[in-house]
Amino acid sequence: MAIKTGTPVLKVAIVGSGPGGLATALAMRDVPGVEATIYERALVLREVGAGLSISQNTWNVLELLGVADSLTSGHPTITVLNMNGQTGEELHRFEKPSASPRTPIRTQRTALQAALLAHIPKDSIQLGKKLLKLDDLGVSGVRLTFADCSTTIADLVVGADGIRSVVRDCVWPDYRLNFTGTTIWRVLLPVDAIKDLDPRFLITSWWHGPTTHVYFSPVGEGMWEIAARAWQDPTIHGASKVSWGTPVENVIVESNFIQYLPQVKEALERVPKGEWREFAAFSGPKLATLTGWNNRVVLVGDSSHALSGAFGSGAGFAMEDGWVLAQALASSNNDLSKALPLFDKIRVPYYTRMYAHLDNEAKRRAQHLSRFVEPSDAERVRSKVIKAGGDMQWIYGNDIGKVWRESTAVVA
Repeated sequence: MAIKTGTPVLKVAIVGSGPGGLATALAMRDVPGVEATIYERALVLREVGAGLSISQNTWNVLELLGVADSLTSGHPTITVLNMNGQTGEELHRFEKPSASPRTPIRTQRTALQAALLAHIPKDSIQLGKKLLKLDDLGVSGVRLTFADCSTTIADLVVGADGIRSVVRDCVWPDYRLNFTGTTIWRVLLPVDAIKDLDPRFLITSWWHGPTTHVYFSPVGEGMWEIAARAWQDPTIHGASKVSWGTPVENVIVESNFIQYLPQVKEALERVPKGEWREFAAFSGPKLATLTGWNNRVVLVGDSSHALSGAFGSGAGFAMEDGWVLAQALASSNNDLSKALPLFDKIRVPYYTRMYAHLDNEAKRRAQHLSRFVEPSDAERVRSKVIKAGGDMQWIYGNDIGKVWRESTAVVA
């Protein structure tokens, strides 16, 4: 795209190559004057985890990025079940609207990464660049210092480095993450390894205990995902919970689900040794602004809203952030003093609403349990899957292109 006369050249450093970082770089390719480079700490690009959900909100932003047709594998998630993992009782069945332009799916994280990477020049990604610190140079920009002793200076730094963001820690040093009490174990294995156990395992489903759950879902290409969670009092167990994608012994995972149905326990036991990865879930408070250092730093994705995947659509949120940021730069002719406040105006209220929703849901569940002097396991499980009365399309049906048009129409 030709650069308009008077358009300043803007050097952008994107820290992190997850969906948010890749989407930001991809969206910025269409912004005149922007030179964006991704800095990734890993020596090899690879995703840690198992699967992710692609709902209509994520399809919408993938369409805008021009990569929706590149994501070709996944398992349709039209039906989602919530089950009592100890009794097999079906507690809730959700049938997603079928009128969506694209089918909601559960896919492998690597599939989404591959779809994005296919559209990004390899020379725009630098690997082995572990960020150590940022320095505010005022009008001269921001200096990034990496563990390999190299440095670079950028006009704008985009923190796309996840929930444990180094960028956020440098610019918001008082921000604190706290262990939520939840530990997550993830793995992928072939569908053929478990399909004989229960036909419901081939439907995306949550199997609940009072303080645990096991999530099962096919993810396409003959693979099947387990994402198991257990909660412990964080005031007692929090000090030692620092794991993030680290291997864990099978017996540790299995010990948290001994009260579950035999077929659920058998599915966990069929995971090959050494395949489980453990993640300690952390969360942090809402930020009043996602921009800092006089509009020279901005956060996208999990670095901007530390909610530990509460809505199961973090990749979509991160890509929406990146796309909106690129539009804001383009509409302001790369004027950071205009672009970043506009980004803030659009995205901060959205994340504020998410925090408020989670608070309200916690209160509703507590009110439900307060009716019982000593709630049974069945009542505790049922309280977990109480469904909100409000429409959640503001998240899962979000049309970020429409949001952008409406927001800029008001501004204009």
